[in-house]
Amino acid sequence: MWGMPRAQQGMIVLLALAVFAANIDQPYPELAPLQHAPTVGLILAAPWLLRRWPLSDRSVALILGFLLLHTLGGRYIYSYVPYDAWMRAITGHDISTALGWRRNGFDRLVHFAFGLLLTLPFAEMAWRHGGASRRLAGLLAFALIGLVSALYEIFEWALTIVAAGDTADYYNGQQGDIWDAQKDMAAAIMGSLGVIAYMTMARRLRGRQGMDEFERSDD
Repeated sequence: MWGMPRAQQGMIVLLALAVFAANIDQPYPELAPLQHAPTVGLILAAPWLLRRWPLSDRSVALILGFLLLHTLGGRYIYSYVPYDAWMRAITGHDISTALGWRRNGFDRLVHFAFGLLLTLPFAEMAWRHGGASRRLAGLLAFALIGLVSALYEIFEWALTIVAAGDTADYYNGQQGDIWDAQKDMAAAIMGSLGVIAYMTMARRLRGRQGMDEFERSDD
């Protein structure tokens, strides 16, 4: 089916099921299309994209992990992911009280995960399909994380101009923080820096095994 590795086929199906489940008894139905439409588009395009530009199972799994976090956030329009209620039900304590948070931090987690989980796939794309050296591929991936993060924040700013006030506010999830855009970009960059630092250290400790780890294909 689809002319792809079986593991990657399963990941696409899993993501499709997650998006479907996220829209069962959807608490914010008027905003759900805006949140989930890009993921649905990517699910539909993924078989063609992965045949045209193959990636290792590991890179596809990292992309899947990020998209699953986004799908969960999209169900609750990010600002209302009830992680405190879930934690209280399990432990009797909540995360916000323990960490002194005054806002829902799930959106910041997803921005951090964007850098943490997608740096390696971007590096593999640059190395495998862009002709970049392995060292340069890591640097390009880091730069791309920052670029995409900035473009996304610009998109959110544009949305506030063309969309109704409440719709834009709920989608952007600023929660009253005027520095939300800058903090989101910083979170993504920090996540990516962590990956680059790990790969650089691993390369020094294990020779070529570190920075070049992303080149291994699980196909």
